[in-house]
Amino acid sequence: MATPTPLPPRTQVPRHVAIIMDGNGRWARRRGWNRVRGHRAGIDSVRAVVREARAAGVRYLTLFAFSSENWGRPQREIAALMGLLRRFLRVEVPDLKRNGVRVRAIGELRRLPPRALEAVRWAEDETREGRDLDLILALSYGGRDEILHAVRSALAEGVRPEELDEARFRGFLYAPDVPDPDLLIRTSGEMRISNFLLWQLAYTELYVTPTLWPEFREAQFREALADYARRERRFGLTSEQLAGGGGG
Repeated sequence: MATPTPLPPRTQVPRHVAIIMDGNGRWARRRGWNRVRGHRAGIDSVRAVVREARAAGVRYLTLFAFSSENWGRPQREIAALMGLLRRFLRVEVPDLKRNGVRVRAIGELRRLPPRALEAVRWAEDETREGRDLDLILALSYGGRDEILHAVRSALAEGVRPEELDEARFRGFLYAPDVPDPDLLIRTSGEMRISNFLLWQLAYTELYVTPTLWPEFREAQFREALADYARRERRFGLTSEQLAGGGGG
């Protein structure tokens, strides 16, 4: 039996981890089940990763739960996903609250069905005092939509072009107080970011695993953190520049 990967020292743990939770449908199809059963199985992975992220010292965890493109899926699947969202919040919020986890949501939330939106707002209100981990659910979310939202908000406030820099622009994003992700995890082996956090991922480290989301648990999350801890983050700089040696 393989030795479990230990958690890295807290000084090497990413402050903000974002995850594209992919592969629920494929996991279910391989077993001859419908996609909804795959989404249901994925809830256990969410629970496990939230628990492990908090234990590791991650401060922000953003999960791509429902994209703006997902509205094009069959209505039966959408309804099932919204039901799973409501049940997850109803069941998990008491435990999240006890453990200092604050639930937040980003995206075009007005598009959510009323009962789903009510559950999200309830979860945000119940956990607003959480200080250990911000669990950010990207719901009805698209990266291009967020950028357009920011541009429109800036125009509505009368911001002049010469006044708009990166810092000012960030203030119009869905969660301007949240730092950019240090690490993006994508499950199921797909090599793309799928319109997720397009502004924020500029210098994020990418980690892609073939593991399907319903099979991604504590051990797989630790492996991702360990891989991140071994990397040298450059932010567009060369090794020489990071070391103070100049270069281009």
